[in-house]
Amino acid sequence: MSELGSDMLSVFRIISYFDALNESAANADAIVRSAALLAECPVGAQWASGTVIRYGALGDLLDESRLVTPTAADPAVRLERAAAAEHPLDSLLLDRLQHALRVATPRSAAGPRLGHPALLEVVLSDKERREDRVRAVGLLGLDAIRKVRVMAVSTTSSKAAVELVSRSCPGRLVHSVAVGNLTAVLLQDDGDDRQLADDLHAAIAAEHPTVLGGGDRGPWVGIGERMSVYAAPASWKQARRALRFASSTGHGRRAVSYGRLGSLELLAELPLKRLLNDPDAARINAIATSASGEQVVATLEAYCVFGSLRRTAEEMHVHHSTVAARLAHLEAEMGWDLADPMDRFKATLVLMVCRVTLSSTELAASEVFGEKF
Repeated sequence: MSELGSDMLSVFRIISYFDALNESAANADAIVRSAALLAECPVGAQWASGTVIRYGALGDLLDESRLVTPTAADPAVRLERAAAAEHPLDSLLLDRLQHALRVATPRSAAGPRLGHPALLEVVLSDKERREDRVRAVGLLGLDAIRKVRVMAVSTTSSKAAVELVSRSCPGRLVHSVAVGNLTAVLLQDDGDDRQLADDLHAAIAAEHPTVLGGGDRGPWVGIGERMSVYAAPASWKQARRALRFASSTGHGRRAVSYGRLGSLELLAELPLKRLLNDPDAARINAIATSASGEQVVATLEAYCVFGSLRRTAEEMHVHHSTVAARLAHLEAEMGWDLADPMDRFKATLVLMVCRVTLSSTELAASEVFGEKF
């Protein structure tokens, strides 16, 4: 609206804008959101049935109450604009919005609404025709210009996990849907991959501090890269590959971004059977079966993360001589010299293999990687 005047050409552009929405079979959510983007201020619609839809100036969902399906009666519509910022064509915009909603309401009640799982499945699937994905993007009210990222979440409680993810994300959670035993989360945000993964890891670890095998491990999250909304299937695939690297071991990562993996992503190419048969990983896992051995392996994990005896000792709340003794015991068991760069690299790699093996084994047992996507 800031680019429009009060001339007849501006009037025609607003009318054409809403006519195009009706011709595209947009639902009520998409229409209110589009009106907010045009108006550059929050826009709301409320039906006598109690339904409320309200979007912000950037297309963010501010309010959604759906106690009753919208009725065919005209909704009350409003622009939340300061008096000093009123536009001469605001009344025309409201009139066209109300008309468009009157046409769309029966369609919205009968067809999929915002967040409908079937529509999100179409957006995420690379087996659907492009024109079907384009239509699903429109019906979901997604901004086709803004990039999206997809997350793959493995959890025992999808609702709690999505709420935790929503609290931790720098942008607004757009949609989520159950896909087999995974939850797919689609997010439109402008955040940094590394920061998002760090924030999610910290939030999950704080809420679920237990390690693997010690109760509810909490959610594991694989994070795909940001890309065009029509490339969401590629981000979804990346998210599922990154999920194999999530772990609840002492210094494992609960949330892993695909873009941060780099060459480590090559481990995802290895079959689980090959990882299980790695001799060094098998020996580390065997050491960790006893209580004292578990402490030794945890100390190695911490040492590989923090890089020095004293820092490792501080983080583990033990004396640095205890750290040295545990590492010496493990060096003797594994035939390593952790002062040697090659052996330190090998230790870090073996620990990563162990984490991927543990996580992949649990994910495989849960059958989260189905053929559907």
